[in-house]
Amino acid sequence: MQERTTERDVVVLGGIGVDTTVYVPELPLPYRDTYHVPPVVDRIGNTGSGVALGCRALGLRVTLVALIGEDPQGRLVRDHLAARDVDVAWAPSPGGTSRSVLLVGPDGRRLSLHDPRVTPGERLPRDLYLPALRGARHVHVSITDSCRDVYADIPDGVTVSTDLHDWDGTNPHHEDFAYASDLVFMSAAALGDRRDAVMRAVVDRGRASLVVCTDGAEGCHVLAEGWERARHFPAQPLPGPVVDANGAGDAFVSGVLYGRLRGLPLEECVRLGALAGAHACTTAGTHEDPITLATLLERAGDPHGSGQKNGLVTNG
Repeated sequence: MQERTTERDVVVLGGIGVDTTVYVPELPLPYRDTYHVPPVVDRIGNTGSGVALGCRALGLRVTLVALIGEDPQGRLVRDHLAARDVDVAWAPSPGGTSRSVLLVGPDGRRLSLHDPRVTPGERLPRDLYLPALRGARHVHVSITDSCRDVYADIPDGVTVSTDLHDWDGTNPHHEDFAYASDLVFMSAAALGDRRDAVMRAVVDRGRASLVVCTDGAEGCHVLAEGWERARHFPAQPLPGPVVDANGAGDAFVSGVLYGRLRGLPLEECVRLGALAGAHACTTAGTHEDPITLATLLERAGDPHGSGQKNGLVTNG
């Protein structure tokens, strides 16, 4: 069971919902009146859930603070998190629980139809998240509008991360998060040849000491404070056939955060993230089966067979 203490390795703010996954024969999906598909399944989804579940599976002490609807979808996510020993502090969302319909092709790629159920001006209540922040070693902020104002309340000395997902580098919605976080994740999906310039702008304009831009099967690109240019890191081999790429980015984040909280070198943190992301691509659903600490350590073991774990510690 999770230790009942006020100290938390990771506090995740926002980003909880339900994904309805539909496995389709191809993407893009040509118009047709009816497609017969495998069973359509409702599962826990959204980025905050993924980071929290991924970190907990790696033995970290986690609290997730979020707005959740008082509806069947809200019950689904609360039950799922409780069954996996993730501490949750939540307040009712008037608009209901966030929903997404995910169309997943045979190669694991997805098209997401996202319904955030946003109430204009809605914010995460301070009295809900302040107790968790007091015991946090690290805070991960989801880019939901309800979390926009939390940065001023994060205690000095506590590191902060965020994931900008498929930011195009110009959408103003993401800027508060991009420039107020110490560790910034993003995807290369919408950046094209502006990738390096956008990563540089995040470092130069904000407080980030590290920016990580994931690029699917191409691996990722990393820019640290003081570096002249970004470095490329390769993807890790998949441990099985691709089933569903949903949740791979959140898994990557959890692997990197585990490494950083254990004080591991940057290169090893990135490799752990890549291993966690590769695992996610081979499992069904968004966050159903995050990589465990034992599996991560095994896959990160010494390739020469000496039994070393590359400096990784195994205590949870």
